Amino acid sequence: MIKLVTDISVVPPWLWIAFTLGILVLLLIDLSLFGRGNHKFQAKTALLESGIWISVALCFNAWFAISFGTDLGLEFLTGYLVEKSLSVDNLFVILLVFSSFRIPSAYQHRVLFYGVLGAIILRAVFILLGAHLLHAFHWVLYFFGLILVITAVKFLRETDETIDAKENWSIKLLKRILPTTEKLNGNHFFAVEGGVRKATPIFLALVVIEVTDLVFAVDSIPAVFAVTQDAFVAFASNILAILGLRALYFVLADWVGKLRFLKPGLATILGFIGIKMLLVDFVKIPSWISLLVIFAILTTAGLSSWYVARIETRRKQKSDPFT
Repeated sequence: MIKLVTDISVVPPWLWIAFTLGILVLLLIDLSLFGRGNHKFQAKTALLESGIWISVALCFNAWFAISFGTDLGLEFLTGYLVEKSLSVDNLFVILLVFSSFRIPSAYQHRVLFYGVLGAIILRAVFILLGAHLLHAFHWVLYFFGLILVITAVKFLRETDETIDAKENWSIKLLKRILPTTEKLNGNHFFAVEGGVRKATPIFLALVVIEVTDLVFAVDSIPAVFAVTQDAFVAFASNILAILGLRALYFVLADWVGKLRFLKPGLATILGFIGIKMLLVDFVKIPSWISLLVIFAILTTAGLSSWYVARIETRRKQKSDPFT
């Protein structure tokens, strides 16, 4: 077991164990502090929690860079930034899922907590599997790069507005094997009706979120391996990025739809790192350059979205001064 870990990362086995245990402890703290009761998640609380998660990630990044070198530290930060940006796009899909199943705000944080927990397990499995594949077969790099280029094109062509969560194939399959109900039972995943145990809309929403994350993982896992081939860097940066996803949702939910240039920005990032992966044996792009390019793309997408939204607001005010 130890050899399987040391073959795919430069960090010692004890750090894998310590990091995993630390994540479990943080999740328990998160659940006890922010997940109590059936109340609406306040924006200030969400902002505080999101800030805590980002601070934890950056502090760990700084310690990791000091302990294992600047290059790995930069790879960690770049991987974290890529996964965080992809998570923001995932938030819009989650917003549509909650809207489709009419999940009240008071119950959304519980669904997101278990959604994030499931995402952590899925990412851990995928990253370890991907790392071993890269270690055994160098050509997998080209396969991952091709996936990212195709995904970049797909991001430019698709729109999230066409998504109907209730028509998701996973829900259709689930309804064939499990009784379901349209009625909520508090924040519970199941309810008993007429002596029959049925899945509530909250459980169905959780299923769609998990399936959606599985699809997103197909994009994000190759993306992080374009940044680093060290399994621990890929694993830790990915996990720390999605840990704050629940809090980030409540911070951005009201205006994530206004980030109109997010998808083109993400498409550009995925296209860049996909091409970088395809040319890895011919052109070596330093980690710091990748970090600057990704940061510049995200900043441009964010500022452009804000500027256009501001112009539209001014035009609306001029056309109707009483609004």
